[in-house]
Amino acid sequence: MVQGQKQIIRIRIISTAFTALALAVFKPFGLEVWQWQAYMHIFGIFVLGIMVCMLTDAVMKYLVRMPVHPDDSHKDVNHFIRRNLYFQVINTLLVTLMICLYRHFVLSHRIPANQLSWSNFFETLLIIAFCSFAIGLYWRFRFRNRFLAEELEETRLLNIQLKNLQPSSAAISDPPEITLTGTTNESVRLKVADLLYIEAVGNYVKVCRLHDGEVRADMLRATSKQMEVEMQPYPMVMRCHRAFLVNLRQVEQIVTQSGSMRLVVRHCHDTIPVSRSHIPHIKAAIKGS
Repeated sequence: MVQGQKQIIRIRIISTAFTALALAVFKPFGLEVWQWQAYMHIFGIFVLGIMVCMLTDAVMKYLVRMPVHPDDSHKDVNHFIRRNLYFQVINTLLVTLMICLYRHFVLSHRIPANQLSWSNFFETLLIIAFCSFAIGLYWRFRFRNRFLAEELEETRLLNIQLKNLQPSSAAISDPPEITLTGTTNESVRLKVADLLYIEAVGNYVKVCRLHDGEVRADMLRATSKQMEVEMQPYPMVMRCHRAFLVNLRQVEQIVTQSGSMRLVVRHCHDTIPVSRSHIPHIKAAIKGS
């Protein structure tokens, strides 16, 4: 069993144990009548709770299409929080139903009030929802801090690897030149190494580039998709957002915060957003440089 799977099981056991501990302390549902036998019932609820957690994982995987992956450290913190919110809601309802059935079939012969009813369901739901809320706060705080620390470390390493993207002296002395054209007769001729980024602005694109050592922006009547096709021979010019293509060789810094990413461009110091769907491609390009 891989380390990630062990961690998931440990999380489920700790969370269920917290609920069982709360039941042992407060003894709802008339558990105090059972005296020492109450702890046997609580242990039974604990075991059933672990089984319900596994059932919830199956629901998340096959119905909600958000499986619990052992490698969640590769996902952003917002995805982790959102997925676990779904898990909490579904698991709370299933655990509530399980305890209500346990009360009805196991505890009701000594406490008739434990028989299945809507009032018992909402009473149990209130108790389990409180426990789930407390557990959720704990895990959210713990994993958010861990993910943010990992995100900061990954950003630091990416910024170091950005230095590897600097063109060699040979490439600088004789960079290839291209001509970008739009739907009109206007065109822009530039060296690929001087391209900073391309931004879609309405029916036009803004080509931001270096010209005689100064930043210059030219407008072409074209789409960013057309520009993306023209830039296919140059893999370091990548789409990072539906409105932006960026030359990774001209990125001086990567800034990340809570799962979002922005690229700071050299010379002009403009900040380019990176959409979530393009973050893995940007990271892969930098790491593979």
